[in-house]
Amino acid sequence: MIAYEDLKKSNEVFFKEYNQVFQQTLQSGWYILGREVTQFESDFAKYCGVKNCIGVASGLDAMVLAFKQLKFEPGDEVIVPSNTYIASILAIVQCGLKPILVEPDIKTYNIDPLRVEAAITLKTRAILVVHLYGKMCDMGQIMNIAKRFHLCVIEDCAQAHAACYQGKMAGSFGDFGAFSFYPTKNLGALGDAGAVTTNSEVGAQAIRTLRNYGSSTKYVNDEIGYNSRLDELQAAFLSIKLKHLDVITAHKRKLASIYLNELKSDFILPIIQKGFDDVFHIFAIRHPEREKLRTYLLENDIKTEVHYPIPPYKQKAMSGILKENEYPLSEEIHGTILSLPISFGHSEDDVFNVVEIMNKF
Repeated sequence: MIAYEDLKKSNEVFFKEYNQVFQQTLQSGWYILGREVTQFESDFAKYCGVKNCIGVASGLDAMVLAFKQLKFEPGDEVIVPSNTYIASILAIVQCGLKPILVEPDIKTYNIDPLRVEAAITLKTRAILVVHLYGKMCDMGQIMNIAKRFHLCVIEDCAQAHAACYQGKMAGSFGDFGAFSFYPTKNLGALGDAGAVTTNSEVGAQAIRTLRNYGSSTKYVNDEIGYNSRLDELQAAFLSIKLKHLDVITAHKRKLASIYLNELKSDFILPIIQKGFDDVFHIFAIRHPEREKLRTYLLENDIKTEVHYPIPPYKQKAMSGILKENEYPLSEEIHGTILSLPISFGHSEDDVFNVVEIMNKF
């Protein structure tokens, strides 16, 4: 059986280093907001090409804290892609803001800049771009629109660690970048973890305060905050994996190249564009008989995933918040998308085997 994801296998190469930092952290006696968090924040900020990184508890929290720091008014509008994962929408809603869904480009699956501009109203305050599947959005056009309309930009980088647009890293374009380090990510922890990146010193300090009960001085609480802190152990694990992120990325790009070069034309493959350095967190294809294909692959001992089977506007939690049945491109994507095995734990032979079986479908 070729699993879609085997986290043990993907992390085995790091076990020795993990065990060393586990013992060091255990014996240090300091488990929250200590040296390991500070070191990872410094290293990741440098890696992303920004001035500040603030470690938080999850990718969702990273987005929430970014919006909270911006202090928008209740009901202010945030433009967001209609085919994103629910977390992007939840962050907006949990901050009392109104999500305005905009359709993606059917070729890239990322938000369409032309549709972004058409969705702007007098109440629009921000654009939440989502670098879906490891491909960055067209940040040149997005940032031009944001500048012309005086809008903030938050980047949901949960699937885009090390992805680049025109040589510049994800998380370095907008006012804030929000990262998830969920274990399946290219830069994954061994539990929940996240971070915010920003070039704003004021914004960084505000988020550091918000993540720690609204306190910058112990027992002094200046505002209503949260308990959302990256813990020492996860930070130590992330520091190890960050040193190997370029190797992880190169491996996934190699696996992607096999799919791109060897799969027959029946399958709609990810688009490759000049100036976009994709990291293939997810290798998503499309096929009109997705469920039949998925069943066929499972019968041949290949597991796949669907990212995502239900669009956010059809989720029960969004009833009365998001409008249904107005997003035909999202419907097309959600109904035909299929994610193939492409983890750091997969070998080239694994992918060639997947290709061989798929080409017989």
